[in-house]
Amino acid sequence: MREYLDAVNRYIKDSTWQDLLAVKVCLCAIGVLIGLMMPFRKKWIMAWIASLVFVGSYIPVMGKFLPHLLGEKIAIEDIYKSDKKW
Repeated sequence: MREYLDAVNRYIKDSTWQDLLAVKVCLCAIGVLIGLMMPFRKKWIMAWIASLVFVGSYIPVMGKFLPHLLGEKIAIEDIYKSDKKW
């Protein structure tokens, strides 16, 4: 398993943002196709699960990206304690 994770890390380091965008679009498309195959009675349950997974993964990702977006590398704790007015 370690060799697969190392291969993924190498791929990501060699990729551009366009490559990663293509991977994400592909994963989104397969998610939509899987969602279309779900029976109607299970779609609401899957929608809630997907929403929780999205929020649970989006917050840490944006927590890492926000300092880069602001132009300087600062600790995530400093963002919440900031006196700046956005």
